[in-house]
Amino acid sequence: MFGVGMPELIIILVIMLLFFGPAKIPQLGSALGGAIKGFRKATNEEPVEVARNQE
Repeated sequence: MFGVGMPELIIILVIMLLFFGPAKIPQLGSALGGAIKGFRKATNEEPVEVARNQE
């Protein structure tokens, strides 16, 4: 997984707790999940033709 093991993930989690606090972590996770969901939805949609009738 990109060369990131369990010790590195624990260190990242501890740093996040220090910077954002335990109350903000669920909000950040929710925002990140929503952004990833929106990105996947946008990449899976077929391209929309902007100008169909150019004469």
